[in-house]
Amino acid sequence: MGSRLDLFLLTIAILLGTVLSDLILSKVDRRVDLRSQIVRVTSTLKVENDGTNSVLEVLLAFPDNHVKHLAYLAVTPKEGKGKSKDSANSFPMELVHPKDMPPALTFYSVSLPKPLAKGDSLTFDVLAVFTHALRPFPEQITQADIQLLVFQESAHFLSPYAVKVQSLSIKLPDARIESYTKLENTKIHGSEIKYGPYESLPPFSYSPIVVHYESKQPFAVAQELVREIEISHWGNVQVTEHYNLNHGGAQIKGEFSRLDYQARPHVRSASAFRNLVARLPPRARSVYYRDEIGNISTSHLWGDSKKTELEIEPRYPMFGGWRTSFTIGYSLPLHDFLFQSEEKRFLNITFGCPINDVVIDTLIVKVVLPEGSSDISVSTPFPVKQLQETKISHLDVAGRPVVVLEKSNVVPEHNQYFQVYYKFNSLALLREPLMLISGFFFLFVACIVYMHADLSISKSSASYLAKLQWDEVQASVQQVQSIISRCLSIHDKLEASLRDLSRTGDVQSCKAARKAADASLKELIKELKPLLTFLQSSQQASQILPKVEDLVAKEKDMQDRLLAKHSTVVDCYEKKYGGKEIENRVAQQQQKINALRQEVDDLLDFVDEI
Repeated sequence: MGSRLDLFLLTIAILLGTVLSDLILSKVDRRVDLRSQIVRVTSTLKVENDGTNSVLEVLLAFPDNHVKHLAYLAVTPKEGKGKSKDSANSFPMELVHPKDMPPALTFYSVSLPKPLAKGDSLTFDVLAVFTHALRPFPEQITQADIQLLVFQESAHFLSPYAVKVQSLSIKLPDARIESYTKLENTKIHGSEIKYGPYESLPPFSYSPIVVHYESKQPFAVAQELVREIEISHWGNVQVTEHYNLNHGGAQIKGEFSRLDYQARPHVRSASAFRNLVARLPPRARSVYYRDEIGNISTSHLWGDSKKTELEIEPRYPMFGGWRTSFTIGYSLPLHDFLFQSEEKRFLNITFGCPINDVVIDTLIVKVVLPEGSSDISVSTPFPVKQLQETKISHLDVAGRPVVVLEKSNVVPEHNQYFQVYYKFNSLALLREPLMLISGFFFLFVACIVYMHADLSISKSSASYLAKLQWDEVQASVQQVQSIISRCLSIHDKLEASLRDLSRTGDVQSCKAARKAADASLKELIKELKPLLTFLQSSQQASQILPKVEDLVAKEKDMQDRLLAKHSTVVDCYEKKYGGKEIENRVAQQQQKINALRQEVDDLLDFVDEI
C-alpha cells in the first residue's frame, strides 16, 4: 500500500516538471509530541532557492484525512534556543488549490517575509496541532486495564519539494510501547522513537508508520463551551463559562468499583481523571464552580499577582465515555481589560479555554456590551464565525448588544487575545442611576399618597353593612361550633364513666357522672337557642344555616342515644348481668352512636372551612 502510494506521488512529481523545482528542502527536522490527547507536530524546515527567479511563497501539503483533524497551523521564523516563539511574528498563510497537484491533498501557501533570491535559504518552524487524531485500541477497556492508543503518520515528510535530509522523532508519554513500524534507521531512546536521517527524498515521498503505545493521559473533550463575557462600566468584567464535558478516550466497560478506585486510583483507574486546573487571569475574584445540582465544594483556589489557578473536581471521577456539565464564573477588574483608543473603547481578552489540554469541539464566545454601544467591530488572530444578538437584562430598555464568536476544533494554542471595539457615550452611564432614583421617588410619593388618603369604605354603604352582618354570622357560627365541641367533650366523659363502671363496678359514681352531664348539656342547649334564632333571622346566614341546623340535630340525636346507652348499661349492672350480655344489649346503640359521631365531625369540618 505504502509503496504504491510512493510510486503514484513520484509519478505526479515528475509530471509537474519544473513548476516547483526552484525550491528544495535542504533539511527537515520533525518532532511529534504524543504526551497528551492533542498531537503537536513541530517541523523545522530549511528552504533553499535552487532556481534563477526569486520565490515569494512556500507550499505546505497535508493529506485530507489529516486536515479534518487540523486545529491550528502556524509558521514562525526559527528562533535560537531558549527563545519563545511569538505568534505575532507568524508568516501570513492561506488555503490554496494549485493546479496539477495530486488528489487527496490540501495545500497551504506561506508568504515569506521577503523574496528568497537565487542561492538564498530560510529556516522556519511549522507548528501543526491535531485533535481526535489518536484512536484508542482497544476502544473499550475495563477499569483495571491500561489505555492503549494508535497513532499513524509518515516517516517521510510529505512535501511538493525534494528533501535532502530529514529526520523524525516521536515523543511518547511512557516508555512502554506495544508495537511500532520498524524502518531503516529506526531507534528507541526511552520514551522516544527516532526515524532517520533519510537523504535524497523525492517530492511527495510517503512512508506510513503506526505506533501503538500506552497512555495514562485523560481525554478531556468539551463538546460545547459557551463563554459569556459581560462588560460593566461600573468597574468589572463578569465571565461565565458553561462546559459540556466528556472523556473521549477508551470507553469503560463492565461495572465501576468505587472500592478499587479509592484504594488504588493510579493503578486501577489510570486513564480516568478526577480534577482539572483552570488558569484564570490575575486578580480574578468572586470565583464560583457549580453544576445543575448546585455549588461544588471540591475545588481549590490560589493565586498571586501573575495568575489565579482554580482546581476543580467533578462530583464523580471521569472514565471513558462519561459526561458531565458544570459552570465556572468569576469577575475581573475592568481596567485590566478595557482600554481607550481614539474615539473607541476596546476589550482585550483571551479567546480560548482557561483549562489546558482540553479539546473544544465547539467554542462560543459571547461578549455582552453595555446598552447604548454602537459602531462595533471585532479583531481576532484567526478566522471565526461572527454573529450579533441582543440581551435584555435588569434596568435595560432597548437591550445590550452581544457579539457572538464561534469556532470549532479549539486547542490551547487558540487562547490568544482578541479585541472588540465599540463607541459608548459616557452620559449613558447616568441612565441606570436616574432610573433607580426615579423609581424610588415615585415609590415614596405613592406611599405618601396612600398614608394620607382615606380609602376606607363608607359606614353607611350597603357593602359595609353587609360585611358587618357577615362578621356577626361568622361569630355566631364559631360560638355554635364551640358549644358542640363542649357537648362532645361531655359525651366523652359519659363514655369514660361507663369504662370506669366496667372496671370498678361502682354504680353510684357512674350515676353521679350521668347527673352532672345532664346538667351541663341542658345549660349548653340554652346557650344554643339564641344563636340559632339569630342565624335563622339573618339573610347572610341563609347558605350556612342548613348545615348548622343539621349539625345541632345530629348532636342532639347522638346525645339521646348516648344517654339511652348509659341507662341501659347502668341498669344491667344493677341486675348483675354479665359483660357479654351487656355488650349484646348496647351493640346496636353503639353502632348508631359511632355513625352519628362521624357525621358530626364531618359537619364541624365543613362549617369551619366557610
